[in-house]
Amino acid sequence: MKIISWNTNGLRATVKQGYFTPLFAFNNPDIVCLQETKCEPEQLDESTRNLKGYNSYFSFSKLRKGYSGVAIYSKLKSEKVEYGLGIKKFDDEGRTLIAYYPEFILINCYFPNGGGGTERLKYKLEFYDAFLEFINKLKSEKKNVIFCGDVNTAHTEIDLARPRENEDNTGFLPIEREWMDELVNNGWVDIFRNFYPDKKDIYTYWDMKTRARDRNVGWRIDYFFTNQSFIKNIKSFKTLSDYFGSDHCPIQIEIK
Repeated sequence: MKIISWNTNGLRATVKQGYFTPLFAFNNPDIVCLQETKCEPEQLDESTRNLKGYNSYFSFSKLRKGYSGVAIYSKLKSEKVEYGLGIKKFDDEGRTLIAYYPEFILINCYFPNGGGGTERLKYKLEFYDAFLEFINKLKSEKKNVIFCGDVNTAHTEIDLARPRENEDNTGFLPIEREWMDELVNNGWVDIFRNFYPDKKDIYTYWDMKTRARDRNVGWRIDYFFTNQSFIKNIKSFKTLSDYFGSDHCPIQIEIK
């Protein structure tokens, strides 16, 4: 089974620019998780909303149109889908989809950005804590969990091109990185780092205004994580850095 995760930075723009269907055609994924879709399903054309060969699920912001949002396209019909963590102030922003499959639970999540003032950083950290509590509960019930998405934090210095210049910027603040430490300490495995523990210069996000992608001045803020006991089932990890259409690139895992 092949799963792709991608922050599209606007699904309607991705479709319009011709980057949506090639993702499926070239890679033949079993499941695709999209973040920052910035739309409601009714705003998509029929062929995008109900992509042939896939079951589609959408969660979107109930507070602002054209903001946040996640989607899952899956060849396999899931046993059930949950639209959020069960906490209104987080679920209203349409950031989480949870799909239940026989072998594992898949969580697609667009984590908040901590920019825009102290209130949004506080919101982000509260979201982090609620999310960790949610996945730890599933793990305590002996469930296998894979979660993916734009976590909006680079974990260590080798996860971004310019760590020293960004120590005071959201996405690399000590308090954000401490949560990533806590995540790992709770038995959650960063699948990329499991395969490539010391690899540098691999990023998933680049600032478009400064043409940072041309110079590979980027951040690795998009992840796949799983619980320790399920890591043996992960066959490979790829960063699809040559795929364009967003300020993020897709990432992919294969499961045995």
